[in-house]
Amino acid sequence: MSRRDTSGKGKASGRGGENVRKGSSARGNAPFKRENPNAPAGRQNKAGTTKKPSAPKEGIRLNKYISNSGICSRREADTYIATGLVTVNGKIVNEMGFQVKSGDEVKFDGRRINPEPATYVLLNKPKSVASTTSESKGLTVMDLVSNATSAKIKPVGRLGRNATGLLLFTNDDDLMQKLHKKGMSRLFHVELDKNLKGEDLQKIVEGVSVNGKMITVEEISYVDNAPKREVGLKIKNLGNSVIRDLFEHLNYQVVRVDCVTIGHLTKKDLPRGRWRMLTQDEIELFSMF
Repeated sequence: MSRRDTSGKGKASGRGGENVRKGSSARGNAPFKRENPNAPAGRQNKAGTTKKPSAPKEGIRLNKYISNSGICSRREADTYIATGLVTVNGKIVNEMGFQVKSGDEVKFDGRRINPEPATYVLLNKPKSVASTTSESKGLTVMDLVSNATSAKIKPVGRLGRNATGLLLFTNDDDLMQKLHKKGMSRLFHVELDKNLKGEDLQKIVEGVSVNGKMITVEEISYVDNAPKREVGLKIKNLGNSVIRDLFEHLNYQVVRVDCVTIGHLTKKDLPRGRWRMLTQDEIELFSMF
């Protein structure tokens, strides 16, 4: 296995990301609107009595939600709603004016839909950045991609805070579920605190049981022209601790972890800390997973 360049140096591609904006998030312009809570309490009619305002509505009408998802027009959506083809949070909804709220799961003919266009962002994560959507964890990967898109993207899988390399983001729920269910091959450049013994490398090839769970890898080899404490390891797992668990079980400490590839995606022309949108060809290749 050839040695990978993990320096993160080089020029960004034409569609690369922007500088980090601390304290920001990728909330974007959601289609869900809230009535103004400071609106007047009501108006007096001719009789001098106060007319109570109608209760504020939250969310977006179901037929508009379906239309914004690219399924059909609003008028056609009303027909589908009436025939029971639409569910919200697992329940059939026939009410024409039903309001979809943020976080609701809407399915059309059994398939989850989203009013946002499917969006895919690839980040070359730097060290000391948390792979989480929580704003209480300091600087996170969501801060790094906050200006990539207004869509509500989420990371697919995780990398440890001190790990570096590729991390994929998307709002494509179908793809996320597919990858979490089947796994996704990721190639890592791993540096250990000491040389990896040949017999331990063979154990990893055969599979190692850690805390009652078998850890298997797709490939592992020493990195060419490097000390034997550096290995390339390909594993179909989206967790952020499995590699450390594996080597610590064999009495090695992991010094550095860098994700070099995710499936068919590479770090080519993507410096550390920068992001880019996937090309259409790259998106279409996910259908082969």
